[in-house]
Amino acid sequence: MAGKTKKSEASSSSSRNSSRSSNHRGESVVVDYGKNKSSCGYCKSSARSSISHGLGTQSITINDYQDLLDRGWRRSGCFLYKPEMEKTCCPAYTIRLKAGDFVPSKEQLRVSRRMQRFLEGTLDCKRPVESVEDPNASKDTCSHTHLGVSSLAVKESSSNNNVEKDGEENIMRFLSDQVGNIVHACSESGEFPDIQFPKASVKKVSQAKRKILVEGPEDLLYSTNIAFQIAATIKRSLPDQKDGNQGRLSRNITDENGPSPKLIAEKLESFLNQLAKTSGLSVRACNGHLNFYSAAKHASAYESSQTVSVSKGSAASSESKGCSLKNSSENTQVKRRRLEIHLKRSSFDSEEYALYRRYQMMVHNDTPDHVTESSYKRFLVDTPLIFVPPTGDGTVPPCGFGSFHQQYVIDGKLVAVGVIDILPRCLSSKYLFWDPDFAFLSPGKYSALQEINWVKENQAHCSTLQYYYLGYYIHSCSKMRYKAAYSPSELLCPLRYQWVPFAIAKPLLDRKPYVVLSDFSTLQDRESLLPHVSEDVMEVQHDDIGKEDTNDFLMYDDEGMMEPEYGSSDNEQHLPSVDVEDGDVNNILIGLKGSRVKFKDLKFAFRPSERSYLEFQLRRYMRVVGEALAERMVYSLE
Repeated sequence: MAGKTKKSEASSSSSRNSSRSSNHRGESVVVDYGKNKSSCGYCKSSARSSISHGLGTQSITINDYQDLLDRGWRRSGCFLYKPEMEKTCCPAYTIRLKAGDFVPSKEQLRVSRRMQRFLEGTLDCKRPVESVEDPNASKDTCSHTHLGVSSLAVKESSSNNNVEKDGEENIMRFLSDQVGNIVHACSESGEFPDIQFPKASVKKVSQAKRKILVEGPEDLLYSTNIAFQIAATIKRSLPDQKDGNQGRLSRNITDENGPSPKLIAEKLESFLNQLAKTSGLSVRACNGHLNFYSAAKHASAYESSQTVSVSKGSAASSESKGCSLKNSSENTQVKRRRLEIHLKRSSFDSEEYALYRRYQMMVHNDTPDHVTESSYKRFLVDTPLIFVPPTGDGTVPPCGFGSFHQQYVIDGKLVAVGVIDILPRCLSSKYLFWDPDFAFLSPGKYSALQEINWVKENQAHCSTLQYYYLGYYIHSCSKMRYKAAYSPSELLCPLRYQWVPFAIAKPLLDRKPYVVLSDFSTLQDRESLLPHVSEDVMEVQHDDIGKEDTNDFLMYDDEGMMEPEYGSSDNEQHLPSVDVEDGDVNNILIGLKGSRVKFKDLKFAFRPSERSYLEFQLRRYMRVVGEALAERMVYSLE
């Protein structure tokens, strides 16, 4: 651990008690971990690496952490890290949005409307419910089930061929929508690239084609070749990727020849595997095709208890009534849902952990031994931020300042958790995890919109609270670009720590990944001369991680990138070569044996070699945190 000396290792129990009591007075105590070199979590290249500075924190005030954010730092549990931008392979720029200036895009408005319809009971693309789609009603007013509806087991009169035909078309339309939802969810979770895919189309398999099948031809009803279309779309997009990192695909959908329709179809099948449980159809991937089969046992059991009535009235009548289902000859009303959003201070919750574990394994393909309770606590529960309770004087919001978990609960079921820090000038979004069954609601986008609204609403209680921080923006990583869709956003200059509008930064980052953005800040008055970032372009860059989506929200995101191996191989050539801060380290506050002493009053207690090494460490530390913070925080040698 860099920065430790032999003298610092002899701390007593009494000095630790003294240190803990001083923390309650509201001081920041950090341990310098030097630099960490690790494999990149974004481009996955073994030939390239991510280099970052690291600080361990015993405690940190909300003001100090706010200032660290504005110098490019982020936290993972109690560990703070900052990429060394000019040396890392995928430069990560801090991105923020002034909540009061936010202008939602068409896609973001659609996310809000979709959630509203879901809560009203007029949309349900994921879970079984009592209502089904009326073939004469509009799609927006009909309720769907998770990958299957009771209309799939409809008993229709054989004497009415038109009604039967309409029913089949309705089923194919519904299945097409559901496959499209799954493709969208895979794109959001990072399984597929974040590009525009063709619309899925499920077709009826003719009797002639069924006859050429060997196994169970009478069971095959519908099929789609969407996996071939997805593979072709991905392959066409690869030559357009100027940065090789953007062309890297999930190993789950590729083979030695690139995007594989067979693997893509199997991936879609894995998300559709609940179909047989909720309807009269089952789904199987076959050589790149996604096939829907009748499930006689399921259908007969279902039909014995449920009968669907298809409205034969006028279109106006159908639209007014929406969807109908007869159960024991009685109509069931559309079920409305209740969404509750609870904000609570960061603490371990077994229900949250169970959701996190399921999310990591299903969305990010983590193995069970990697998703442990201890790793979850270190990553998303532990926090060094010193809580500041509300004051009622207009300087602190009603919840206080500190680290929080924002729970999204639908009808009593926990469906998503946003991990956030609330600071004097911003709400900083750290991570989001959600129930994979609710991916069709785009929880990453929806939670981001809620967090932006939270900032707006709480400005009345705390006038300094104006910004929404989305974490890191990595222009060379396509899965991170969705963050710029929250407009108008700003990126932090990695050298002079000035905020630069994204509209100015984008054309610069299109040319090279690392740019000293403040060199171009004078172009702000000539923004109209720069290429316009159209809404259509931003729509293509959406997530939902995940980050997850990330988090993206990967609203999954950069915050999960490391539990580093702490070590430092610093030398002078690693130090920035231009415009560095080189203040006087004599005023840095040193924490040693429970005492707080400025370096100038302590340095002569060390041997010359120790003093020279510590002074070198302090100069590097001051460069990365800034002179003001270096003199304000306690540099612990314990």
